Amino acid sequence: MSEQADVGIVGGGIVGLALADAWLARNPKDRVVVFDKEAEVALHASGRNSGVLHAGFYYAPDSLKAQLTRSGNTMLREFCAERGVPVLESGKVVVTQSFDEIPILEALFERGMANGCTLEVVDEKQLHELEPLAQTHGKALWSPLTAVASPAGVTQALAARVVDRGGIVRLGATVTGAGPGWVEVGGTERIAVGHMINAAGLYADRVAQWFGVGRDYRMLPFKGLYWYGNWPKGKLKRQVYPVPDPRNPFLGVHLTVTVDGLAKIGPTAIPALWREDYGNLSDLDPREMAEIVGLYPRLMTSKHHNFAGLLRTEFPKYVRTHLIKQARGLVPSVDPKDFTRKGKPGVRAQLFHVPTRKLEMDFVVEPGEKSTHMLNAVSPAWTSSLAVGEYVVDRIHSDGFREPVKG
Repeated sequence: MSEQADVGIVGGGIVGLALADAWLARNPKDRVVVFDKEAEVALHASGRNSGVLHAGFYYAPDSLKAQLTRSGNTMLREFCAERGVPVLESGKVVVTQSFDEIPILEALFERGMANGCTLEVVDEKQLHELEPLAQTHGKALWSPLTAVASPAGVTQALAARVVDRGGIVRLGATVTGAGPGWVEVGGTERIAVGHMINAAGLYADRVAQWFGVGRDYRMLPFKGLYWYGNWPKGKLKRQVYPVPDPRNPFLGVHLTVTVDGLAKIGPTAIPALWREDYGNLSDLDPREMAEIVGLYPRLMTSKHHNFAGLLRTEFPKYVRTHLIKQARGLVPSVDPKDFTRKGKPGVRAQLFHVPTRKLEMDFVVEPGEKSTHMLNAVSPAWTSSLAVGEYVVDRIHSDGFREPVKG
């Protein structure tokens, strides 16, 4: 063994860093090492999402997402204030695209109330006062505590705090194997660890299976595309979202205000063909593609999701003009000629439970021998990250962390 660590964390994204941060806050004398294969942090989902600080009203009241998003929103704001990371207090409106969506909107409001969120139902006149560019049919939701920050900026600042607390963030360190009490880096270096935490994102299922954990799960990637507008900064004031389809764990194409005041449209939820399917064919992994595509028939026949409908609506969004026009139902003044700058695509690491043919809607954490596995850390994990870190570290320290934790 070349070195030792009390805790080794696989994955230097926002969740892995939050876990390291929470562990060091509780155990400041421990040696905590975060391993990430990239040369810098925030190159994957942690730096490629919308940067929206969600308020927590989308999620089932008994879920971990509901529990941790509201507190995570507060904790992330406090962190940004501490570290001087800018936050834009934009707020969010959720609008209907037909009167048929009003019952779903009202159910979303009731869910938000059950989750303890600050939320208000507004009429068309009130919506115009909040966001003059948005339109709705009869009613809309107003979430004043939704905000936005730079996703990469927050992740980088969190990595700095981990280091300030005595943690080690090893970049360019590809984990090639692991088991109870050890982690292997680069195929040659073996490190002794007291407890291993798996926060490997797109590869979390693979890492878990080295420990015999999560054998019924597979990771399915979904690609998110964004297009930036040339509108003057501040023309769009609020985040504008549609009413989501409750059958799928995606929020739909929306208009996002960045922390710099720019407008962008996205993301899509296009089924990706390999885990790091950012559009560069040189990164294609044929074996990985065969494995992922082989799962689609199971998802297609799932009683839990409308995957066929998702395929019909998502794949045409590869065409820029088609994607941009989807946003007209939210903001009628959207014009494809104004949205021509492509943003960095992101890939959502969405966990699929093979026996039940179900996409997991909640965070999923499972224990293993001398290990803990963050198997499903999808949106709003960026918002919830600091609360997730505290929650998981508390569970590791408790004697009760023996069974899978999921909603």
